[in-house]
Amino acid sequence: MSPVQTSSGPGPLAGVRVADFSRVLAGPYATMLLGDLGADVVKVERPGAGDDTRAWGPPWDADGRATYFESVNRNKRSVTLDLRSEEGRAAARRLALASDVLVENFVPGTMERFGLGYEELSRDHPGLVWCSITGFGRSEQARALPGYDLLVQAMGGLMSVTGPQPGTPTKVGVALVDVITGLHATVGVLAALRHRERTGQGQRVDAALLASLLSAMVNQAGGYVAAGVVPGILGNAHPSIAPYEVYETADRPMVVAVGNDGQFAAFADALGVPGLAGDERFATNASRVAHRHELNGLIAPLLRQRGGDAWWDELTPRGVPCGPVNDLAEAFGLAQRLGLDPVVEIPGGARAQAAHQVAHPLRWSATPATYRLPPPALGQDTAAVLEQLSGVSPSSVAEAPDTGRGW
Repeated sequence: MSPVQTSSGPGPLAGVRVADFSRVLAGPYATMLLGDLGADVVKVERPGAGDDTRAWGPPWDADGRATYFESVNRNKRSVTLDLRSEEGRAAARRLALASDVLVENFVPGTMERFGLGYEELSRDHPGLVWCSITGFGRSEQARALPGYDLLVQAMGGLMSVTGPQPGTPTKVGVALVDVITGLHATVGVLAALRHRERTGQGQRVDAALLASLLSAMVNQAGGYVAAGVVPGILGNAHPSIAPYEVYETADRPMVVAVGNDGQFAAFADALGVPGLAGDERFATNASRVAHRHELNGLIAPLLRQRGGDAWWDELTPRGVPCGPVNDLAEAFGLAQRLGLDPVVEIPGGARAQAAHQVAHPLRWSATPATYRLPPPALGQDTAAVLEQLSGVSPSSVAEAPDTGRGW
C-alpha cells in the first residue's frame, strides 16, 4: 500500500495553541486530533523519560521508536519541563497563560498542586479552555481509583457484554474507552472554543472514562436505564437483531448483518431456502431474535458450503450486509481499494525515514486535516518554545532524573 503524500496547509484551528499536559492515550489522542485540525500543540513531558508510551514496545518503527507513542502524537512539539522545580512550574504557567486550550489527565488535584489548576489560571486568563480527563471523575471517592482503560472496561460494564460465551468476560482488543473519551474531550474543547468566540469566556471541560463508556454503551445502557434490562454476554450475536453475527464458511469466518425483513428475504433466497422468510418463526426481526438458535441451526450448514469471498460476491449485490472477518492488513487493503487513503506519509525531518501514519478519519471540502509534523523526539522543541514564549533560556528546564512517580 502506497502512503499518500499530504499538504501542510493551516487547517481550521490555525492560530489556536494547545498546552498538552496529557500522556498515554485518551489525552494525546484528543490533542492529536486538534493538531490535525491545525492547532499548535505543545506537548509537555518529563525530562529524561517523557510520555510513558515512548517505552511501550515492541513494535518499534524503522527509527527504533515505539509505534504506540507515534500513533497519537503527530502534529505536536515536545517540551521537557520538571514540574517538581520552581523554574519548570513557572515555564509551564507561562505556556498555559499563552495558550487557548490546556489538556491534562493527571490524578485529580495534581495540576492544582503545581499551580496550574483551572481556578488559578482562569483568574489571569479568563478565556482559557481547561480540559481535564480522569478515570472516574473528580469526587473524593473517584480520586483513589486509577484511570486505566482495562479497569474501566471491567468496572464500567463493557466486559460484562463482551466475550465468546457467558462466564468469560473479555476486554475489547484495543483501548477503546480511552479512544472514546479522547473523542468526547475533543468535542468538549471545540464546543468550549465556540462558546468563547461568542462570549470571550473560557471554561472548564471535564471528561471521565467511566461516563464516556456508559454513554458509548448506547442501546445496552439505554435498555438498562429505560427498561431495567441488565444485558449479558451473547458472543458475536446481537441482543436485538438476528441474524447478526459471525458464521463459519468453507474457508473463513464471515459476518452476516441482516437489519430488516427485506434483507432477510433476500438472504434466504440466496441460501436457496426462500421459504424461511415466510416461516412465522422468522418472518419478523422480533420472531427471529426469539428463535435465534433454530434459525442458526438452519442457516449455518448452508453457509459452510461455500467460501467467504463467494458469499460476499453473492450476497452483496442482493443488498444483504455481509463481509469476511479481516485482519488489520486486509482491513487497510480494503480501505485503500475503496478510496479512503488510510495511510499518510509525513516528512521525517531529522528522522531516517518519513513517518507513516493512519490518516485522520474525517474529510472536509474546504479545511482538510493537515500533517505538518511527525511525532517529536523527546524535548526537541524545548528551547524554541521557551524562547517563543518569553525569551527564557533553556536553563529553566531542570534535567532531573525520572523517579517513576510522574512530575
